[in-house]
Amino acid sequence: MRGSGKLKPKNDLMTSWLFLVPALLIVFVAVVIPLGNSIVMSFQKVRTNVPNFQPVFVGFDNYMQMFNDPLFIRSVGNTVLFVLTSVSLELLFGVILAMMLSGDSKTSRILRSIMLIPMIMAPVAAGTTWRMMFDKNTGVVNFMLGFVGIEPLNWLGTPAMAFVSIVFVDVWRMTPWFAILLISGIKSISGESIEASLVDGATKWKCFIHIVLPQLKRVLVLVLMLRTIDAFKVFDIVFVMTGGGPGMATEMLPNYIYAQGLRYFNAGYAASLAIVFILAMSALSLGFIKLQEKQF
Repeated sequence: MRGSGKLKPKNDLMTSWLFLVPALLIVFVAVVIPLGNSIVMSFQKVRTNVPNFQPVFVGFDNYMQMFNDPLFIRSVGNTVLFVLTSVSLELLFGVILAMMLSGDSKTSRILRSIMLIPMIMAPVAAGTTWRMMFDKNTGVVNFMLGFVGIEPLNWLGTPAMAFVSIVFVDVWRMTPWFAILLISGIKSISGESIEASLVDGATKWKCFIHIVLPQLKRVLVLVLMLRTIDAFKVFDIVFVMTGGGPGMATEMLPNYIYAQGLRYFNAGYAASLAIVFILAMSALSLGFIKLQEKQF
């Protein structure tokens, strides 16, 4: 009996690894091998549109090229501005919606269900729909603005308006995601502490600032980390709505990487851009994790 007892943990460990093997194989084939190939390719000159082209080792030339590439710098600036603007607005509106719809009434439950519709739509479908709605001549947005005497706006044809349109659609899609997660955090807060503060004369605003918000910090940091990293990967909406235009007004870094690899067939440079992007997102994630550990 003692011998079988000693073997049991070892058998459990072997069983656990046996169940993990299929998942690890999938990760190795789908993630590790492509990532390793991209790292190798980032140090080479690769032209995928030239038949029988042999990769040429160029060292760090692809990485050094980024510093002299104004289009790359512009796409990084656009991406950072997009993330700061959209995530800030999504957080603001998400908190407001979460506070409004965190109740258990039938109306709140129905509105929460309706609120999920933009989030569950495929980004390509959402972008295509809004592109048609923003059309200067036939779009329903300008048609509705005409009722209040506003002249048709060229939503996707001017740099400033195109950028605003992209941000608007992203906020429309992802604000419900913020709200749903924050609602779950609000529901975990004890109602007794809120009721006690209201009885003591605290206003609803002070109750939110001093009771609700401090207890939501952990959820807020986690939600901000996930959404910020996801916002940096924006591609679908930009691709179908503006294609990065007009000019470079809405060209985001993922779209620029796509263009270098699949439009200009400069696979080596595209791989180096992708590696830098991965490293930047890893550093950002680490920063959020450190912030969370420091706060809590």
